[in-house]
Amino acid sequence: MSETLTCTLPLRQWRGERGTYHLVTITGEEAEAFAMHETLSRLEFGSRRGFGSVKVIARIGGTHWKTSVFPQNRDSEWVLLVSKKVMKREDLIEGDELTVELELL
Repeated sequence: MSETLTCTLPLRQWRGERGTYHLVTITGEEAEAFAMHETLSRLEFGSRRGFGSVKVIARIGGTHWKTSVFPQNRDSEWVLLVSKKVMKREDLIEGDELTVELELL
């Protein structure tokens, strides 16, 4: 049985050397759940996935996609990237408050 987390977060923009990215930052109890899921997965399979990421099915509005969330700041924050395709489908802009549903895989 998989666990599903729901949270409302602001969409923010981050500019890097390779381009501009849109993302949400997950903290609090939800971040703790991701950290625990990653730890249990590492214990079960004996290795850590790329960058310690956790696979999820993300849902924003009517759009869902398979992706990963990535740890930041020693697992107290996790980042979900939101693609341009999702932003266009859901008519999103930086600063929007998003209700994000994340099913841990």
